[in-house]
Amino acid sequence: MATIKDIAQLAGVSIATVSRVLNYDTTLSVSDETKKKIFEAAEELSYKKKSARKQDSGKIAVLQWYTEKEELEDLYYMSIRLGVENRCRHHGLQLVKYFQDNYEDLKEDDGLQGLIAIGKFSRKQVKELRSITKNIVFVDTSPDEEQYDSIVIDFEKATKKVLDYFIEKGHTQIGYIGGKEEFKDKTSTIEDAREETFKRFLMEKGIFDKSVMYNGKFSAEDGHALMKQAIQEHGDNLPTAFFAGNDSIAVGALRALLEEGIAVPERVNLIGVNDISISKYVFPTLSTVKVYTELMGETAVDTLLERIEGRKTAKKILIATKLIIRNSSF
Repeated sequence: MATIKDIAQLAGVSIATVSRVLNYDTTLSVSDETKKKIFEAAEELSYKKKSARKQDSGKIAVLQWYTEKEELEDLYYMSIRLGVENRCRHHGLQLVKYFQDNYEDLKEDDGLQGLIAIGKFSRKQVKELRSITKNIVFVDTSPDEEQYDSIVIDFEKATKKVLDYFIEKGHTQIGYIGGKEEFKDKTSTIEDAREETFKRFLMEKGIFDKSVMYNGKFSAEDGHALMKQAIQEHGDNLPTAFFAGNDSIAVGALRALLEEGIAVPERVNLIGVNDISISKYVFPTLSTVKVYTELMGETAVDTLLERIEGRKTAKKILIATKLIIRNSSF
């Protein structure tokens, strides 16, 4: 595993700055550009290097449903994007990057052979993207599996892995801290499979408690605030285990627990989702469900190339996940 020193050298900043950024230290005054350099360096160092192949003359675009600033708060999507970029370099493809900030510019981009759309898009947005190019691969969502290629994760199964683990370890009080999302065009909110599975699964087990479910944004800041709220509301009756909807939330929640002198994992177990690079650098190291984000990005590029080369039938590809137990649970 790469060290914090390795990340600092690649990003061109101090070791102390890297440590504080990876732990989402809110007292640190540093630019978003510096944060981006550090997060991207951490992700890059976690990738396995792949040999290059001959150059290809194709031009494709990647569209991130987040703004660049939002991407810094939820590194899951950054990691997928970096997987796309690495695979494009491998194939010698010209890649043009678009974020929610400059989404309108995508409509004016001529000569695109295809598009990789990362995130969640409304029906209206999907229709707009279809007017730009017929060769589209959606990553992290499947708006129409009969028509469009997609690369997705089974978050229902991932959630059950965590809950099965907690129950096997004897936990009967299990809390949830997650996030709510909506389409960028504000047409509707998005149902989250982790939250719905959490409720349904624990109801079936007879141990569901609505009072220990918290929702905000998928960010470290909200994870911190929501865990503080849980501690205040439940005191000594705080659940012995928490499932966090993603690693950013988990990192914030972990910081809140430690600030309140609550031992992790001795008093509270904590497991997140995604296994973004920073999960290995926080203390204690974060248990999580590994989502192979690099592979998602790589598979999206390979799938798009198949479309460009003439495949007509849509494909929906499910990428597996793996529960990784580190020091925030036992």
